[in-house]
Amino acid sequence: MNKVMSNKWFIALYIFPALFLVSVLIFIPLLLTGYYGLMEWDGIGAMEFLGLDNYIVAIQDANFWDSALHSFLLALFSTLSLIIYLAVSMILASKIKGSDVLRKIYLIPMLLSSVAIAQLWIKIYDPSNGVLNTILATFGVENPPLWLADTNIVLYSIFIPIIWQYAGFYILIYYAALKNIPESIIEAARIDGASPLQIAFRIKLPLIMSIVKVTIVLAIVGSLKYFDLIYVMTGGGPNGASEVMASYMYKLAFANNDFGYGSAIAFLMLIITLIVTYIVRKLTATKEEIQY
Repeated sequence: MNKVMSNKWFIALYIFPALFLVSVLIFIPLLLTGYYGLMEWDGIGAMEFLGLDNYIVAIQDANFWDSALHSFLLALFSTLSLIIYLAVSMILASKIKGSDVLRKIYLIPMLLSSVAIAQLWIKIYDPSNGVLNTILATFGVENPPLWLADTNIVLYSIFIPIIWQYAGFYILIYYAALKNIPESIIEAARIDGASPLQIAFRIKLPLIMSIVKVTIVLAIVGSLKYFDLIYVMTGGGPNGASEVMASYMYKLAFANNDFGYGSAIAFLMLIITLIVTYIVRKLTATKEEIQY
């Protein structure tokens, strides 16, 4: 077996299927996206080479940077929401009564499609018959907000269902990490007189910090490329107030049939995401990880 695994041809044979799939599904589309960004193209007709014009226009496009700001705000809110998910996970992992039922309830959003979640929250935010405004009206609020029509609050109104949608995913990750902590460590801390808060912050949190760092990267990267729920709920409106980078790219490429410029936006999204990911990894890395 060692002789077989030391043969370079056998190693190449084992690697080839995965490398082929990754190339066809990821690397080649990325290269084509960058290439199409150099063209003026409606997606059907002949291409006209423009060089870097699309990229230069995109860098100067105020609407693109507004959508980028909205994506970064979503990334910020998603990262802050990890604190809530972590707190809920610690409570569930503390063997409270009904934790098994609560854990299943938190997983329900993961079972629903983004379209179903969007339709649910559209009904909740409905200005006339929505659950939210009906509750506000019972408390005497005469002019409840137009949640998805007010340019000042629409972006934050959409953040709530997005955070709710992924709650179960992150809670499950944290819960599994907390359950992997040896119970003997927790018992030793209790015997030494540590309070529940001290156990949570000085023992549990440091032991799962590597998982927390991974979820921070996942939350930020996922937010920068987020698309589906926002597109279904508002389509980026009103007046671009809820536009994010992915929805702006989609609108340019598929609604305006400007595939060249849309591809340039998509490629810039990739570059921005890679830069942010690199910065986040550097900021969250320990000294040992940096030396390694």
